[in-house]
Amino acid sequence: MIKKLLDRFIKPLDPTLLNTSLILMLIGLVVLYSASGMDMVKTVGQVKNLLIALILMWVLASISPNTIQKLALPIYIFSLVLLVAVALFGEVSHGARRWLHIGPLHLQPSEFMKIALPLMLASYFDKRGKDRYWLDFVLAAVLLIMPVLLVVKQPDLGTALLIASSGLYVIVLAGLSWRVLITLMIGALASLPLVWHILHDYQKQRILTLIDPTKDPLGAGYHTLQSMIALGSGGILGKGWLHGTQSHLDFLPEHSTDFIFAVFGEEFGLVGELLFLSLMLVVIVRGFFIAIEGSTPFARLIAGTLSMTLFTYTFVNMGMVSGILPVVGVPLPFLSYGGTSLVTLFISIGILMSVHHHRQLVKQ
Repeated sequence: MIKKLLDRFIKPLDPTLLNTSLILMLIGLVVLYSASGMDMVKTVGQVKNLLIALILMWVLASISPNTIQKLALPIYIFSLVLLVAVALFGEVSHGARRWLHIGPLHLQPSEFMKIALPLMLASYFDKRGKDRYWLDFVLAAVLLIMPVLLVVKQPDLGTALLIASSGLYVIVLAGLSWRVLITLMIGALASLPLVWHILHDYQKQRILTLIDPTKDPLGAGYHTLQSMIALGSGGILGKGWLHGTQSHLDFLPEHSTDFIFAVFGEEFGLVGELLFLSLMLVVIVRGFFIAIEGSTPFARLIAGTLSMTLFTYTFVNMGMVSGILPVVGVPLPFLSYGGTSLVTLFISIGILMSVHHHRQLVKQ
């Protein structure tokens, strides 16, 4: 009896995704303990976040993709309402209105939109069938633009661009013509001078800092320079756990969230970084294989998009920390501290597991 219950519990879980994710989370907790200055309260808090995330992962893995698809519209509308609530009642922090208090919960609704938007667009294109016309893509663009504009308004340009990218992945995978895509890219490049004039001063400064962080080493370039110093000082094998100087001497900013990879690189060196990248690659590649095996257009679209989104977040965070991309405040999957981002990460993994577990139910 117990064995049957255990088998029923384990069956929806993909071993590769589960085991690799747990190893990455273990690494994340070890690094977080050091990055937070050996703060057990923060570390235990992340463990609690992880337990909630794992429960939601299992729930999503147990539900069929068809059921998840039925929830796509309500989830999208609910996430959109939360973004509107942030604009009206959200907490202002560091000059931005991004957080929302709902009872004991402290949420960043833009994180949920990273899941809600791809779900909505994947469901929309699935219902449109194989013959998709230009009007279908226009309506999809409207669904994408609404949440993106709300996040830009916070202002949070970095998160808005990442939400937009997750929606664009669905649109491209749904069959957007390469001619249209190239035309849009050319149009986007041509509009850069106009975009520059509507950017906030701090956003302009981030771009200028990317070009030359040494121009203002104690101001706008400080974050980038300190993270590059931390990564470089780690060398091949690193300085050892709890022995990183940049974070423990408070030179490195946001060392338990956005710049935690710099802490990891300083303490575990190039070897540790390659190990982390290898494990992340396993998760991402596994996601792509699951997408190929998807039983329905919705399953294939959402699995492919979530895998691409996971790659994007990893690349953007590491690019930001290493100085090849502007500082945009993007958490690193599995390592950065934060309940909302961790929950949405494992929801994504749960959806991937659902697509894999139910792949034989319907084949199209």
